[in-house]
Amino acid sequence: MFINQQITKPLIFLFCFSVFSSIAQTNEDVPLNNIVINEIPKPITSIIFEDFSGKEININQYREKLVILNFWATWCAPCKKEMPSLDRLYQNASFKNLRIFAVNMEKPNKSKTKKFFEDLNIKKLEIFFDDNLNFVKEFKLRGMPTTVLINKKGEEFARIIGEVNFEDEKFLKWLSSYD
Repeated sequence: MFINQQITKPLIFLFCFSVFSSIAQTNEDVPLNNIVINEIPKPITSIIFEDFSGKEININQYREKLVILNFWATWCAPCKKEMPSLDRLYQNASFKNLRIFAVNMEKPNKSKTKKFFEDLNIKKLEIFFDDNLNFVKEFKLRGMPTTVLINKKGEEFARIIGEVNFEDEKFLKWLSSYD
């Protein structure tokens, strides 16, 4: 028993040290406090949604690109706050392989959504709609804003729940590793 205690105590210490150091390392790698990073990316099925003119878009057409799906609504104050930084991210020349879809989750109202973008001086983002709630079903969306990040293989690798500054330096550095 004496020998077991001598061996067991250092092993417990080593185990705890290993666990805590790996947790600390993982937390350093997480660029935002409201991001969920999938340890194993989740494949995305073929999802159809519409651009502003009503043309159907299939998310699978954008394989080989880093895709950001941002789900928002005109009545959502956090959406309004984050939208300008999302627009500036899309204008960031450092990202050569990025496609952003700002998907309005309300019943399509072109004049209301267009005014929302105009009031915020949005320059590059386009407005998309999901009238059939295909994204809600696929991603089990619960609130807005929600941002889903999809890798070049067409898999969800991370999700941001709530408002974010898309110009945060730590986030940009992390995101560039996927571009």
